Amino acid sequence: MTSSPTVAPSRSSQVTRQPYPNYKVIVLNDDVNTFQHVASCLMKYIPGMNPDLAWDLTNQVHYEGQATVWVGPLEQAELYHTQLTREGLTMAPLEKA
Repeated sequence: MTSSPTVAPSRSSQVTRQPYPNYKVIVLNDDVNTFQHVASCLMKYIPGMNPDLAWDLTNQVHYEGQATVWVGPLEQAELYHTQLTREGLTMAPLEKA
């Protein structure tokens, strides 16, 4: 009886790396927060936020009902979501981008 060595199929060329999904941080419109407060919070907590973009997003929240203020990895999204929530902003649940 002849036994041939077992050869495992080569799969290395078939492996595709799945990037971690990004998540959206979404601020919702409400009747509680002022434009100034929303814009200030965005500038305080969202990295790279400048006054012009903060005001554009604040206007979007007001006139369209919501705005995505940041997109990125889950851990950071959770942090920014929590910080904005603590400031009293009305937030949508995090969702995959």
